[in-house]
Amino acid sequence: MTTTAGTHSHSHSIDQGLFRSTVGHYASGITIITGHDDQGPIGFTCQSFYSVSVDPPLVSFSVMRTSTTYPRIRDAGTFTVNILSRDQGAVSDQFARRGTDKWADIQWSRTEQGNPILDRSLAWLDCTIWAEHDAGDHIIVLGRVIGLGTSPGDHPDPLLYFQGRYRSLH
Repeated sequence: MTTTAGTHSHSHSIDQGLFRSTVGHYASGITIITGHDDQGPIGFTCQSFYSVSVDPPLVSFSVMRTSTTYPRIRDAGTFTVNILSRDQGAVSDQFARRGTDKWADIQWSRTEQGNPILDRSLAWLDCTIWAEHDAGDHIIVLGRVIGLGTSPGDHPDPLLYFQGRYRSLH
């Protein structure tokens, strides 16, 4: 294990670039959090997603405080987590951009709550917002799962993110 001086201190002067590089050594899946309101479908790319509890069924994701998309999802009170497959890198990139039409050429269907399920996603979880917690420059959102499913047909590998790039299991 590599450590640097002050690794175990409570210093508040951690270099942000070093922090990002260090946590970039943790591989994660990629999701798109979607919702729907009176203006239409909403969505953003999110890699900080995980399951929290089986009883009750809870999941969590983190979103930047500066997000212009999440306040619309918060107001709607519901969201869907779309777990992306390895061939959806371009979709992930499209939903990560600001100021563009994130929904251009995107095929989707609706959950019972009206939230978008993106075609070709590996799986989806439809949720109501359970709680929010302040977390520095992010908000941690807990959602109670009220519907879920997997895509029909073959299930390719997930889209993974590691050290700043998309990866696959191969």
